[in-house]
Amino acid sequence: MVMRLSIIGCGLIGAKRAAAAGAVQLAAVCDLDLSRAKALAAQYPGCVATAAPAEVIALADIVIVATAHNALCGLAMEAVRAGKHVLIEKPGAIRSADLEELRRESRARSVRVRIGYNLRSHAAMRKARELVDVGAIGAPMLVRGRYGHGGRLGYEKEWRANPMISGGGELIDQGVHLIDLARWFLGPFASVAGEANTLYWPMRVDDNAFLHLKTASGAVAWLHASCTEWKNLFSLEIYGPAGKLHIEGLGGSYGVERLSFYKMLPQMGPPETTIWEYPGADRSWQTEFDAFLQDIAAGRESQPGLEDGIAVLQAVEAIYQNATA
Repeated sequence: MVMRLSIIGCGLIGAKRAAAAGAVQLAAVCDLDLSRAKALAAQYPGCVATAAPAEVIALADIVIVATAHNALCGLAMEAVRAGKHVLIEKPGAIRSADLEELRRESRARSVRVRIGYNLRSHAAMRKARELVDVGAIGAPMLVRGRYGHGGRLGYEKEWRANPMISGGGELIDQGVHLIDLARWFLGPFASVAGEANTLYWPMRVDDNAFLHLKTASGAVAWLHASCTEWKNLFSLEIYGPAGKLHIEGLGGSYGVERLSFYKMLPQMGPPETTIWEYPGADRSWQTEFDAFLQDIAAGRESQPGLEDGIAVLQAVEAIYQNATA
């Protein structure tokens, strides 16, 4: 039996999710702007368009929620309480407490919930994780990450600049990706420090965030998320005692996706270098959704799931609380 998918939120991300639906049936799409929902539904035969979330939830086995931050968790909760599996876009909520409630509800109904941290599903990132898992660099001891874009004209007037809708600025937008990736490679963080600053854009939220995170064993992550990065940038370096992995680029305006492996030699000096490049279309959305279907079929907790989403938002909250202290 083919599973039915509904998508709430028909913007850029909702359209990417629809294109990555694969073997499932796109049954319905929903947006407050009905014309946008109709435009997306028209690309998929038999797909229903509506402005009412309850209608698309009723038609689905799986619901993807791809809205502004303030609406994510509430809509996901409606779907979970209706017994549906949910893929909820990052950060999943504005407050970690909301995700904790969603976790309780999903467990009570035995449905799967995945947080859409799709950067884990990029080919270079998956290859890096494979190398870490086989001990190619030894136990990771340091992650250094940078992720940023340069905004656009009128950026300060968009919903991301409104704290009531976004929950914050660059930290809760792109910064959460860096926190999630750092946790994925290093493990849970025992201490969180940093700051969120507004350096350029005339808005009430941060445009730069700087984080210093540390695990109980002493592994460290240094992270910088920015929307004053005038040339789009993604860079994640993972250091171990036996080598270093460097993932850079995400395709498109971020440059060709590339993984470099610098293997330390017994005599040290210049390392042995291996480079993998992944040109072409970004398949992370398809890879991520396929993994979610496998989670559902196996009845297993998704990773990244609600535990990951809660931990990331707790780190975000610690930084924002520090900024207002």
